[in-house]
Amino acid sequence: MKSEIPTARLTWLPPTGHQLRKAGVHFDAVRISGRKAEAIAALLEQAQDGSPGPVIRELTGYRWLYFLLPPGAAAARAWPYGVQRYTARTRGSVAYVGVPALAGETWPLGWRCVPTAEREHLDAELLHRTVWGELGGVSPQAEGPYGAVSPEY
Repeated sequence: MKSEIPTARLTWLPPTGHQLRKAGVHFDAVRISGRKAEAIAALLEQAQDGSPGPVIRELTGYRWLYFLLPPGAAAARAWPYGVQRYTARTRGSVAYVGVPALAGETWPLGWRCVPTAEREHLDAELLHRTVWGELGGVSPQAEGPYGAVSPEY
């Protein structure tokens, strides 16, 4: 079993409940909804021995999953249509992501996969390849004016 990160090491983890964190500071986030998001998370778990790194789950509505990457990693890649990325460069505004505590009452957010000492963030290249494989075929060689097929939200 992978060891969990001490809360003091990741200052963006709230001690209880959940809190908003500004994207692009401690992490970038890639947001995907539905069964495809769950399939992507399952593939990442298989590829990373059950602990791919942090994935936050919304427990209501569209059941979005937020895949947390190192700061700058989502902005630097093209993503297929339907994928939303939250970065320091989110178009026209500041983006925030709700982050749950590791334990206790965190509804309506929860962890699909928790951060570990080995994986404070997801492997950005592995996520990128997996997302393109599940949602969009092969990643394009050339990027658009925003550096992505799907714009930042």
